[in-house]
Amino acid sequence: MRLRSIELNLPGAAEAADFLTSIWGLAHAETGPDGTRYLRGSGPFPYLVALAEADGPSIRCTSFVADEAVIAGIAARARAAGWPVKDTVSADPGGGAGILVQLPEGEVFRFLHGTSDVAPIEGRDLPVKLTHVVMNATDAEATASAAEKVLGFRVSDRTKGMVFVRCNNSHHSVAFARAGHSSLNHIAFEMHDLDAVMRGIGRLRDSGMAPAWGPGRHGPGDNAFAYFVAPFGAVVEFSTAVEIVPDDYRVGAPDDWTWPQNRIDQWGISDKDVAALAAAERNFRYRPLSL
Repeated sequence: MRLRSIELNLPGAAEAADFLTSIWGLAHAETGPDGTRYLRGSGPFPYLVALAEADGPSIRCTSFVADEAVIAGIAARARAAGWPVKDTVSADPGGGAGILVQLPEGEVFRFLHGTSDVAPIEGRDLPVKLTHVVMNATDAEATASAAEKVLGFRVSDRTKGMVFVRCNNSHHSVAFARAGHSSLNHIAFEMHDLDAVMRGIGRLRDSGMAPAWGPGRHGPGDNAFAYFVAPFGAVVEFSTAVEIVPDDYRVGAPDDWTWPQNRIDQWGISDKDVAALAAAERNFRYRPLSL
């Protein structure tokens, strides 16, 4: 299974697309018949972000690609657990069919099979793919446990702030933040390497935007990072690839991830704009799944 894309509804979709292509570094893939803008990275996925015009910000879904048999198992377990499940045929680039599933706190995940990829494009400064999507949760432990039991994901690590969950051998494709509410925490874009992350920081500084946090290096996942609050209201992250872990990876506990006083990552070289990030992390919420 692979994390593929996130689909957002928001006012000012054209302006958001302009920021993500002209400054952040994504490439325009196509515009749908309904005006939805699809933006891609340098990798083989047809798009990473979909932006649809709407009256207010929300998340349509977060999309994964998987084998048909895997998706059938998820559908059966989700229905047995009483979760809303909807069969779907994708009209987005790459096509495919599968299911939409709504988790207990409202997160809507889409699982597709039979999707098509596209030829990679050149560009060392383009994001390659989504490396992870983090959701705020009222009860992160319960949500992560549900993801394990029903979706077949596996918990990789726990910190005081998050539960990190994987759907393949990447340390995490999803994490649930212990926030006390349900919403989008941030979207992380995988860059080619550390230099690409640093050049991305410089590119945004050239446009008058300073990082809300970073550069730094996380403990869980061991990825270098830089977070920004995008003009359209979401928190977005430049990230190096997260750690590849074996099947028998030992699940870390909060006490395994502690830092010296006044440090919140491995490097300890940057400050964190907690207020700005916390405000932006409340902006995008999942819409209820319409059955």
